Amino acid sequence: MADQSELHKLLRQRSVVATSLSLVVILIYFGFILLIAFNRPLMSTKLADGLSLGILLGALVIIASWALTYVYVRWANAHFDAAVRRLDGRSRS
Repeated sequence: MADQSELHKLLRQRSVVATSLSLVVILIYFGFILLIAFNRPLMSTKLADGLSLGILLGALVIIASWALTYVYVRWANAHFDAAVRRLDGRSRS
């Protein structure tokens, strides 16, 4: 029974981490879209020849998504997978 409660706790932790990171990605993406929709002059500001603020922010949205995916994978490998292996080892004993 202890293994089941630990598994449920672990699954809650995974849900919290995944949901939190997903919300961050959604906020970044929709923030970018809202800037495009409501502040087009700001987004068209030229930073360099051939580079506008909108292009730079679009690239940063993609990079932020990759970075947050990396954060989740590192967390899952370091914490979630290790805990699942530990629990799986207990159930086989």
